[in-house]
Amino acid sequence: MTQEIIHSTAAQLAEKLAAKELSAVEVTQAHLDRIAAVDGDVNAFLHVNTEEALSVAAEVDSARANGEDLHALAGVPIAVKDLIVTVGQPTTAGSKILEGWHSPYDATVIKKLRAAKMPILGKTNLDEFAMGSSTEHSAYGSTRNPWDLDRIPGGSGGGSAAAVSAFEAPLALGTDTGGSIRQPASVTGSVGVKPTYGGVSRYGAIAMASSLDQIGPVSRTVLDSALLHEVISGHDPYDSTSLQESWTGLAAAAASGDVKGMRIGIIKELHGEGYQAGVENRFNESLELLKAAGAEIVEVSCPNFEYALGAYYLIMPSEVSSNLAKFDGVRFGLRVLPEEGPLTIERVMGATRAAGFGDEVKRRIILGTYALSAGYYDAYYGSAQKVRTLIQRDFDAAFAQADVLISPTAPTTAFKLGEKVDDPLAMYLNDVATIPANMAGVPGISIPGGLADEDGLPVGIQFLAPARQDVRLYRAAGALEKLLEEKWGGPLLAQAPVLGGAK
Repeated sequence: MTQEIIHSTAAQLAEKLAAKELSAVEVTQAHLDRIAAVDGDVNAFLHVNTEEALSVAAEVDSARANGEDLHALAGVPIAVKDLIVTVGQPTTAGSKILEGWHSPYDATVIKKLRAAKMPILGKTNLDEFAMGSSTEHSAYGSTRNPWDLDRIPGGSGGGSAAAVSAFEAPLALGTDTGGSIRQPASVTGSVGVKPTYGGVSRYGAIAMASSLDQIGPVSRTVLDSALLHEVISGHDPYDSTSLQESWTGLAAAAASGDVKGMRIGIIKELHGEGYQAGVENRFNESLELLKAAGAEIVEVSCPNFEYALGAYYLIMPSEVSSNLAKFDGVRFGLRVLPEEGPLTIERVMGATRAAGFGDEVKRRIILGTYALSAGYYDAYYGSAQKVRTLIQRDFDAAFAQADVLISPTAPTTAFKLGEKVDDPLAMYLNDVATIPANMAGVPGISIPGGLADEDGLPVGIQFLAPARQDVRLYRAAGALEKLLEEKWGGPLLAQAPVLGGAK
């Protein structure tokens, strides 16, 4: 029974719970047992929320027995990236500077999960303050890819993606600043969504780069992501960037499986040279399936995407420099006193940040502070913002020709742990296909596209849609997912090794 439970999708679990074929306590306990069995190898979780999760599950069972109206996902457990503040659990952001810190309030998305009575299994690992593309920059050890424990699970949200891929959780929340939901989904064979900027409240997500960050769902199917997206979305007065939108119809679009007459644009700059052959092969196969299903495939050019990576790595560190200034050893979190000399605020701050931040965080703070400094602001930060505008115009022109855009999610499959950790520039290139969406605020999704010929590891296919058109995103992704699973004879994760798959 446990294996049947953990291999069920969130939608399937919801149906079984509603029909009283399963209890919420059974479902939650099965996933807690799975975490206990495999997370010593995967290291997806930084904290497991056993007592509270089972308590919420018991409340759901009691309410259902009493005939109370419940949310469709009530009793379906979920994992949460440890960048999202949660009462009753530590929130560390993967950093020593927040080790053991407990938030006095819940993030808005957490309040929505609690209102839906979804048991929170725990907090997942990440690159420190979401800075990285491999989840090797966590202060609490690297997360490993369930497909191959010697490889990275992507980053920064590798913990959430690995938890879903390893069947430790049917759903998870992540954050996406330059691809940190979609890129881990790509390399772990899961589904990851970056909603339209402002579509999901960022209140309570520890900010890395406020104009780029976005909370979103991680799951094993497009429908599951859509169901979770509907739970967490909506206007929030506590978030000044929150949109006044009602996000409905996402699940219906995901389930429709129809792309007939849809114009799908191939982004000329986001495939071909520089992309692994196996990635390119799976991408081309997906295009053929969509074409056969009645979609119109067109090529679009976004020439300024060439500069997106460089512009991003000026804008993002600049915002990091500002957002992380509050971690000073004075107000909250770690405090380290200087060993010698006078005890001043400046010296306490220096000692605390030196001990509490890792190398990648320090690197980005230094870069951002330099880019914002007098004499360099216009040349670097100002120029990067101009490039951002050009990228937004490229999207406008592309969406005039196509309903959605398509590309590989990442240029390669998962690389080996330690392979790029000492080469930041090589690491940054993993986000080349995902960064433009964050620069423009448009929604994106990554779905499993198959296994690469060279190494048998997952490949991701990315769809992008205009801002506020998340429904289009789910329609296209749901259709391709259906076509691919018909071709494979089942979900991609059914083909995974013993740790990650259903064997």
